[in-house]
Amino acid sequence: MLSPSKRFAPILAGILAMGIGAATAQAADTAKPKIAVFSGPTATIQNNKPLITSNKAREQYGLPLLKDKWGKTMTDWPRYQRLAAPVTVYVEMYTAHPLEADVKELYAPPDGYVDAKGAFSKERKNSTDKPVYAVTLKPEDGLYALPYMGRQANGQAWEGQATHPGAPFSEARQTFVPNASRIFEEIERNGGEINAKADYDFYRAVPAGGYTKGLPAAQRTDTGSGDIAPEKLGVDFFSYGPYAASPPRTMLARSVNFVQKALASGQYAGALWLEGSPSVEDSAYWLNIMVDTTLPIAANSAHRNRGLVSADGDGNILDSIDYILSKVWADDGGKNRLGAVMVQDEVIFSAREVEKGDAHPGGYVNTGGYGGILGSMTAGPYVTNVPTRKHTWNSDVRVTQLPGHMDGLLRQNAAFRTVPVEIKNAAGELLPAAIPKVVMLKGDVWYDDTGEPDPAAEKGIAASIDMLLGKYPLAGIVGEGLAPYSTMSGSQDKALEKAVLSGLPVVKTARGDARGLVKVNPDNLFIEGNNLTTTKARLLLTAAIMKFGPYPHAADPEHATPAEIAAIKKRVALYQDVFQTH
Repeated sequence: MLSPSKRFAPILAGILAMGIGAATAQAADTAKPKIAVFSGPTATIQNNKPLITSNKAREQYGLPLLKDKWGKTMTDWPRYQRLAAPVTVYVEMYTAHPLEADVKELYAPPDGYVDAKGAFSKERKNSTDKPVYAVTLKPEDGLYALPYMGRQANGQAWEGQATHPGAPFSEARQTFVPNASRIFEEIERNGGEINAKADYDFYRAVPAGGYTKGLPAAQRTDTGSGDIAPEKLGVDFFSYGPYAASPPRTMLARSVNFVQKALASGQYAGALWLEGSPSVEDSAYWLNIMVDTTLPIAANSAHRNRGLVSADGDGNILDSIDYILSKVWADDGGKNRLGAVMVQDEVIFSAREVEKGDAHPGGYVNTGGYGGILGSMTAGPYVTNVPTRKHTWNSDVRVTQLPGHMDGLLRQNAAFRTVPVEIKNAAGELLPAAIPKVVMLKGDVWYDDTGEPDPAAEKGIAASIDMLLGKYPLAGIVGEGLAPYSTMSGSQDKALEKAVLSGLPVVKTARGDARGLVKVNPDNLFIEGNNLTTTKARLLLTAAIMKFGPYPHAADPEHATPAEIAAIKKRVALYQDVFQTH
């Protein structure tokens, strides 16, 4: 028989283990959270008005002053910069607010006084001496708003982004920051108090600004290792404006890999994705269906550049931070129940339904007619609706559920052949070359020449089919028809049927802000796009092609057999299920 001490030892050990586990969980709950911040392309939220040489500099170097059209000297716009050495400045008391002096008896005495010549003394020597605070500003204090003293190499003032109108990119300054660390520092300096809420790591996923001369590892402000090699516009970073460069579709793989790897590390409470306002709605949905995570992903954009009056981006970032930390997104098990969202203008949008309606703050709308707005940030994070669509950790097409390779399809000299395509590498990362090519086209019932469908007249669709089958082993088509039935002309439908019989998946969507769901027709050869916008249907089709691959093609697409059509419809059903649930 065991002694009492031995009999109770396992129980005591269990109690101690529970205590240690509880303490560990409590410590994790009380540890300062960290948020991953990803920079996307063409991001106005990370863009600035060009730096203009200040009148302080113009006066100092004998350059013409900036004046308004009536000849009055303009007030300098100070820009955030860093001090190189400590400096003592004297700040006049009672100037932080017009009514401070009205209750000056409530204030502590000044540090000293400054006379009319600018000399400082501890004691007041004249009734005209100004009471001041003596402040020592140090480089380690961070950014301070100061006159911009920069000039061109030839000594002339900077009047805009480039050295002269029409200057090549090599003779221009960038206005986009390379990662979000700088704007977070400015938000903090502006009173955002974001550093008291969380810590942040900054990732240059598909950035809008780049280091054309490279950057030593010791100077990096983003999360990464090693030196940054010289970067090229349109290859490594992507901006808009006079030096516009859009990201290629291969960057879709990079965006997923960056977010997936970071959120799988266990370091973060959630992620922010910052991108340009016209495209962020699609990127948010792409992350929504592709990234396997139980953590929240919040996307942000801005309609006004940083530095403009009422720039809206900073407020959206603050709201996203509050949204992530509030955990209103979590279900009873702590998993994200809302999927990726866009937190914009104090509204929480579903990534699936959000769409840019107009280029002004408040210009985003929800599409589809049945939801889209999940909650509000006006009185703090509050969720009013929970979507039923699959997303992130339960998405059927998330990156962890994709096969390592897929058999693609090409057609050359009228002969079809199977082509192996590697989808992921050994680390499970999505390969850029695996991203399918998906063509979009519009339909119109008034387009046909006669009442009889003539698919041979659809030269554009035929050319697209030839291009896709001739070059891209993984490919598809999205056709946008009339709402809400995705109706297209008879000729277009017949031409698209030939695409399907040739192995290409085809999705039919309804144009515009579809307010109804496209009805599934099991008798046709198409995937109905539910109430997705065309651009988001293209992204879902892109993911689904990597999951399911091409259709089994007909030996002769002009004369498909019933057995061949049945085999194609079986594959269509797999795609259709994804479009009904995502």
